[in-house]
Amino acid sequence: MFSDYLIIRMIDEPQPSDICRVCRCEAAPDKPLFHPCICTGSIKWIHQECLTQWMRYSRKEYCELCRYRFTFMPIYDENMPRHLPVRDIIGGLLNIVMTALKYWLHYTIVAGAWLGVVPIVACRMFSCLFALSADSILTLPFDLFSVKNLAADMFQGSFIVTCTLFAFIGLVWLREQILHGGGPEWLDQEDILEHDQAANRPADQPVERFNEVENDNHVPAQIDFRPEPPAIDDHNNWNPVEWDRAEELTWERLLGLDGSLIFLEHVFWVVSLNTLFILVFAVAPYNIGQIFLMIFDLKEYVKASRFDGLVTCLCGYIVSSCGLVIMHTVTSLTRLAKLSRILGLCYIVVKVSLLLVIEIGALPLMCGWWLDICSLPVFNATIRDREASFNVAPGTSMFIHWLIGMVFVYYFASFVLMLREVLRPGVLWFLRNLNDPDFSPIQEMIHLSMYRHIRRLMASCVIFGMVVMLILYVPSRILKAIWPSFLPYVITSHTESVNELSLELLLLQVIMPALLEQHYIRQWIRATVRVWCLTVAWCLDLKSYLLGDGVQNNDEQINAENVALQAGLGAAHQALLQRGGPTGFQPYIRPKWFALRIVALLFIISLTTVISSLVVLTLPVYVGRKVMNVWPSLVLSKPVPTVHELYTASAGMYVLWLLARIVATMISWLPKGKMVVLRRITKMTVSTMKTMFAVIWLIGVIPFLFGLLVELVIVVPLRVPLDQTPVIWTWLDWGLGLLYMKISCALLMMGPDWRIKQAVERTFRNGFQRMNLKFTMKEVILPVVSTLALLLAFPYAIAHGIVPIFVKSFRLRNLIARRIYPFLLLLAVLCSGASFGGKQSIKWYEHIRNDKYLVGRKLVNYNHRILSQTAAPSTVTPYPNDS
Repeated sequence: MFSDYLIIRMIDEPQPSDICRVCRCEAAPDKPLFHPCICTGSIKWIHQECLTQWMRYSRKEYCELCRYRFTFMPIYDENMPRHLPVRDIIGGLLNIVMTALKYWLHYTIVAGAWLGVVPIVACRMFSCLFALSADSILTLPFDLFSVKNLAADMFQGSFIVTCTLFAFIGLVWLREQILHGGGPEWLDQEDILEHDQAANRPADQPVERFNEVENDNHVPAQIDFRPEPPAIDDHNNWNPVEWDRAEELTWERLLGLDGSLIFLEHVFWVVSLNTLFILVFAVAPYNIGQIFLMIFDLKEYVKASRFDGLVTCLCGYIVSSCGLVIMHTVTSLTRLAKLSRILGLCYIVVKVSLLLVIEIGALPLMCGWWLDICSLPVFNATIRDREASFNVAPGTSMFIHWLIGMVFVYYFASFVLMLREVLRPGVLWFLRNLNDPDFSPIQEMIHLSMYRHIRRLMASCVIFGMVVMLILYVPSRILKAIWPSFLPYVITSHTESVNELSLELLLLQVIMPALLEQHYIRQWIRATVRVWCLTVAWCLDLKSYLLGDGVQNNDEQINAENVALQAGLGAAHQALLQRGGPTGFQPYIRPKWFALRIVALLFIISLTTVISSLVVLTLPVYVGRKVMNVWPSLVLSKPVPTVHELYTASAGMYVLWLLARIVATMISWLPKGKMVVLRRITKMTVSTMKTMFAVIWLIGVIPFLFGLLVELVIVVPLRVPLDQTPVIWTWLDWGLGLLYMKISCALLMMGPDWRIKQAVERTFRNGFQRMNLKFTMKEVILPVVSTLALLLAFPYAIAHGIVPIFVKSFRLRNLIARRIYPFLLLLAVLCSGASFGGKQSIKWYEHIRNDKYLVGRKLVNYNHRILSQTAAPSTVTPYPNDS
């Protein structure tokens, strides 16, 4: 045994050739070498000082190669007692409490400043500036320190601060766009003219420049009377911020999370900038709009819109833009170059702001209202109904219509992008190509004139209006004429509210996302569009016009690239905007009677749109109604009188999608032979059975158990009195449990890496088609189901099996049965809190002891050779470098 120890020591002791893998130095009497990880060979040894320095730099406590965590042995003072005195413990606890109190106080001040002071000051300054009277200015100090309506003012102030923050970010971004893409043509021409005037200055007005190098007699060594070259216009590069100081600024230092009070200066600047932005971008346009409305006596019409403040502010922006144009023209004629450029830049800011409001706000809102108006026959509603709902809640009505319009615009743009993949480049020249690398909406807003923007807006309104009429109004009228009993759609249900809630949760959280995420639908639509194009092109002899001949003209792209190489990005972008034609164009052959063929093509497109809309409006709803009327009769043995059309349409879409998938799969299998089809059908049947089995557990049993547990633990004790019997709604518990399970999975994915998380990730990654049923049952279903079943059955067994043996009072047994679930939950929370408190007390005790008696730490070697021996560890004496 002693010989084994000598062999181990001779092998593990640092040899003269062993060096540190960091500093590449050998061991010294005061700097021994250690091997703290599993690494072997030349990188085995390291100095403790080198390792601690590397850990401080890398912020890692493990080896970057073998991933082994380093271990340090504490070294205490020789005079340390075996147990700490009570006085030391109390003193250490007081230090810890005072430190925690200091941090709590600092973070409370930080939170109060950013979440309380800034929003409240913003809200009350907003009210004062808009009132703009002597009383509001005199009472402003008292209003700032008032405690009335704190919650409402904080909420409104947060919204105001958020708007000003986005406005500031938008201004900075717009400045970057102007710097990189250049300004509009009229602004750049003024700069070029100014530079030319400076360069062509007359010779009798020389600019004297003295060389600052002087001789010994203090006489200028050289005088240069040559005209000074034109100065570079660097006002675009002017930067009022000291970036050397800004580089030191971090988010912790900005918000005050670093422990310093410098954030109070940042709070002051935020409040000041917020007040300035409110004054410039809200109060000034509002007052200008009020004056304009008073002059033209339009106040009554603005008040009828229910959004008089917003409309007045928009009128102020329009009047301001017109005034800026006039003043810019005057200053340009009077040769006030600097003032003219400032007014031009202000006009660009106002112009881009108005265009963003129109493109993002007004256009989707108009589409939403037009969609609602054209869909009135579908729901058997009238304009008066919509007017009444708008008068009840104008803000909510506007937001819903804007949201509907945004969804319509998004899907319309997606469909246009898909059409561009099928049609010849250049067919859709009148629609902007969002996939074009040269397309930049902000650059277009900067460079193009308002006339072109207004023309584009009117064209977009006409296109959207015609499309909405073809997909909603005309099909609804036709459907009402040929099938009167099918309409209107049922949007109110007479079923129980609890079942309605569970169905809504199931539809919104599971069914609709799963249906919308199917990429097969896009492929099918694209294939259908291509077949339609081929058919129409063959009928009208427009194949060259619609699909092209395979010859592409890239002259414009080559010219644009040459411009970009010669004049830079800004000039290239301006060239692309000024050329007026489409970014991608492919020539085609014009047949005879081309105009008449185009008219026939437009008629066929309209007819196809109406027919397709009729199919979409009727077929899913009809199939869904049949399904909703059949399965409750089979499962619940009672018919459901009326069901919300949202559910019927979703059920019909799912059934049709399933049938389409089956048909598409069979069509793709048939050319491969009968035996291949039979094998794949057998494999698909087995896979379907496995999937159904897993779905029953994952989407059926587990959500129901989860929802039932939450209801027994939280809902029933809070909502049902003791003298009433709780009613368990199965569908509601299942639907809510499905939602709880989805939230739990999201939290599990964001949590630490452990066994259940890895199993769930693997299950989701494989999906239902490639699911390993054995692994899923063993690692996911059985642990979760057994845990939920135990949490449900154990309290029930105690309350209804053990308690009746010892308790004879019915009232007391009912109290225990109803309160045992929350009682056990509270007991588990208390036990967890006690365990956490115990561990924290041990950490506090070690922290106090280390603060008072710790003198250093010594690196611990990894005894991989000693641990691999078959002998007992007690028979091996450790050598000095080990612990």
